[in-house]
Amino acid sequence: MQRQFSNRALVGLVASLALVMAAMATGGAAGAATPVKHTIAIDGTAFVSADLTVTAGDTVVWVNKDPYPHTATSKAAGFDSRDIAPGKSWTYTAKTKGDFAYLCTIHPSMTGTLHVK
Repeated sequence: MQRQFSNRALVGLVASLALVMAAMATGGAAGAATPVKHTIAIDGTAFVSADLTVTAGDTVVWVNKDPYPHTATSKAAGFDSRDIAPGKSWTYTAKTKGDFAYLCTIHPSMTGTLHVK
């Protein structure tokens, strides 16, 4: 048995399909998380917070509040701030997921871990 669609039913089906496709096209953009800015203070020869979890796409800013330079250098070559002068900052956008142990190459006892989800 063959079914026939009325013009009205066919128009309704096409309109519904168009709405679903539009929702799918914009759903990815609308559902995407807005990147967040995180700050790690370098103060008292320490990273504060030394253990930070972020989402890929977020930015992390290391702010040097000490009177001498520091670095934020990934042990696995994920990132390297080079020298961050006193009163200055360095910004990194986390792109690769994983756990990144880092240190200050000038003061190797200063360590931290950046977790990117």
